[in-house]
Amino acid sequence: MNPAPALALQALRKQFGDKVAVDDLSLEVPAGSFLGLLGRNGAGKSTTLKMVTGLLKPTSGRIHILGIDLEADPVAVKRAIGVMPEDMALLEYLTGPQYLRFTGRMHGLEDAEIDRRTAELFETLDLVPAPGTLVADYSFGMKKKLALGAALLHGPRLLFLDEPFEGIDAVTSRTIKDLLTGLQRKGVTLVLTSHILEVVERLCPLIAILDEGRLLGYGPLEELRAREGSDNLEGLFLDLVGGARKGDLSWL
Repeated sequence: MNPAPALALQALRKQFGDKVAVDDLSLEVPAGSFLGLLGRNGAGKSTTLKMVTGLLKPTSGRIHILGIDLEADPVAVKRAIGVMPEDMALLEYLTGPQYLRFTGRMHGLEDAEIDRRTAELFETLDLVPAPGTLVADYSFGMKKKLALGAALLHGPRLLFLDEPFEGIDAVTSRTIKDLLTGLQRKGVTLVLTSHILEVVERLCPLIAILDEGRLLGYGPLEELRAREGSDNLEGLFLDLVGGARKGDLSWL
């Protein structure tokens, strides 16, 4: 028998007053996949991630995570997933190790195991702040790596990452890319949003494209490109969302 999808959405909808942010979204993400979730600003990506991670209740529809109904057992889902939000949501007046110890205790890990995993994460992510440095004094790239470390500390089977490459340098970006591809090789399912299409094209064999809350395209990147006759992900994205190519400024 095939294993349950890592993520299954059935007619998912989210409405804020008269505004429909996500409209009848249905898809299944096989276990072990690396999905790139794409869309323009306001397309519904972040709203979708907030719903599937339990931060926002859907107006209607069903969400199953690793075979678990999110509405029926949200605690079991949160134990099994890792989340790296775009705003990182760190406790900035703790040190990095203190923050990871707090995170690990929330997941029921013993302090000795938290410290062992923290040391390994810091080494793998090349995160070397001076002893006693508060998270508030970390660089932006260091905060990104700490947020990723917190998402991975408890060993999740499904990882959600919202704009993990935004605003970071090339070295930090390469470190994160290498870690994510290594996780997928170990069978972890990853769902990533990013506006950097070149990164998504390199990392994500599976693509979903949203616009105005609706799913315009979903499937393996190569199949979508062949179906739409696009040379690359940027061309595919623009063809599906209808991005117009603008001309020159009139005064220059």
